Amino acid sequence: MRKVMEKTGKALLGEMIAECLAVIIIVTIGDSVAAMYSLYDPSPFKQAYWGVAITWGLAVTLAIYVTGSVSGTHANPAVTLALACYRGFSWKKVLPYWAAQIAGGFLGAALVYAMYGSVIQHYALANHLDWVNDGAASGVFFTHPGDFVTPLHAMMNEVILTAILVLGIFAITCEYNTVAPQANSGALFIGLLVAILGASSGYLEGWALNPARDLGPRIFCFVAGWGRAAFPSPGNYWWMPIAGPMAGGLIGATLYQTLLRPFMPARARVTTTAAD
Repeated sequence: MRKVMEKTGKALLGEMIAECLAVIIIVTIGDSVAAMYSLYDPSPFKQAYWGVAITWGLAVTLAIYVTGSVSGTHANPAVTLALACYRGFSWKKVLPYWAAQIAGGFLGAALVYAMYGSVIQHYALANHLDWVNDGAASGVFFTHPGDFVTPLHAMMNEVILTAILVLGIFAITCEYNTVAPQANSGALFIGLLVAILGASSGYLEGWALNPARDLGPRIFCFVAGWGRAAFPSPGNYWWMPIAGPMAGGLIGATLYQTLLRPFMPARARVTTTAAD
């Protein structure tokens, strides 16, 4: 029994390391392209926002290929919750996965700051921006409502967008979906799904879609000197990129599991064969 517990604990540790590393990859690459977009004038992405979106998406794809065989690469607390509710993921692992994902967001933001810190400081000075009062360059790290978008409207958007994300992930990874990408190509299509969501909605509130991608960097920024610009953030927005994606992920998973999966022909054939 002791050996079994040690083996289980070691496996969980490996999964947590993988989840942390997956989010580090996503945030390091994603926040770096946000820095390229925000801090330079002219920015190479100002007239080509698809470049920002596809970079975020391919960061997700890379994270899946690097860590998927160890942890399944949830890399998102909303995905972990949805998998626990509908795909048999152990509830005992949910909190450790969440902790590892948020830690990955924090460390990824720290790496971005290590690379772009001097550029951020120059940007703030050149534009006469204060880190705390103006949140100088904070959009590199965490999300805010965009122009003409209230905090509650932004949270509603995150519910909708994350529902589409998890609906797509469940479809892509469903064993009964015969038109889903086969073998290891699913990672590419999940990345493309993230990219098209960003390309179509990124200006609304930065398309968080992922509590760890927002909360981890937000905690880093609070520690690094952004203070109340990070917590509680203008309009007390800090909790909305958490609540919105968590609710949206459950909605998307529920839609797939209740409205589509029961009617998959392949599933019906398996059920009929089992009954015979």
